[in-house]
Amino acid sequence: MTRAAPSAIQSVDLERLRPRLHRYCTRMVASVLDAEDIVQDALVRALESPPPDRPIDNPEGWLFRIAHNLALDLLRRRARAPAVRDEDEVDAIADAHDEQARREATSASLPAFMRLPPAQRSAVILFDVLDYSADEVSDILDTTVPAVKSALQRGRGRLRELAGHGTGAATHAALPDAERRLLQRYVDLFNARDFDALRETLAADVRLDLANRLRLQGAAVGEYFTRYGQSTGWTAWPGLVEGLPAVLIRQSDGAPGRPDYFVVLGWADGRVASIRDFLFARYAMQDAEYVCLPE
Repeated sequence: MTRAAPSAIQSVDLERLRPRLHRYCTRMVASVLDAEDIVQDALVRALESPPPDRPIDNPEGWLFRIAHNLALDLLRRRARAPAVRDEDEVDAIADAHDEQARREATSASLPAFMRLPPAQRSAVILFDVLDYSADEVSDILDTTVPAVKSALQRGRGRLRELAGHGTGAATHAALPDAERRLLQRYVDLFNARDFDALRETLAADVRLDLANRLRLQGAAVGEYFTRYGQSTGWTAWPGLVEGLPAVLIRQSDGAPGRPDYFVVLGWADGRVASIRDFLFARYAMQDAEYVCLPE
């Protein structure tokens, strides 16, 4: 696949594509947080790429290729070993119209996906979850259509086997009492709209990642609360996202009992050292592993 020029990337509907990229990466690495980092890195790399010798036919597929390779890089770093490719072409060919397999893939847990080799995982996600054709998947993964169908067949069978045995959600250590109190205080001040008091809790070198928008550090982060001060109609409560302390937020017109998005927090020496706000990346909530904590 030819590399895409920035102008080609800018022609892609990123508002539509970004949630799809995130959904793919989430299932590849079993983390909505790591997936957002991968998507952001993929878009930056695409925009910074030098102009190609000729126009690209499928910039959307090229973006998926970048994200796919970055996801594999992360998996290799986690394992400290090369990822298994498992791209053998065999005679077993997947039925492209297996609606039951598609339903099973869509409802499969993230731990279940992580039990598949990367090639099978990629094929199932792209084909059964995101509804790409075998030709499109082969282009994204830079392999042959028979290899895609082989990986799809094996991946579907493995997911079905795992569903029969059950794959529970990932377990995380309990939040320490001190951190739990800091989280509750943040939520209480947030709901009271006491943003001046929240600014006083920030560390001098606090980092803000407003996903899908901007990143700030230091004193500039204090302005982050201005937007919340100008808006109404939301409720926050303490929780965990992938085992990390988080503020779960629901808009007044959101689904009852379910947060619309979340803000992951980190502390150092009792002060807020990091804020990851998914206000503008609400697609992450769809796949987020979260727990509501009692207030």
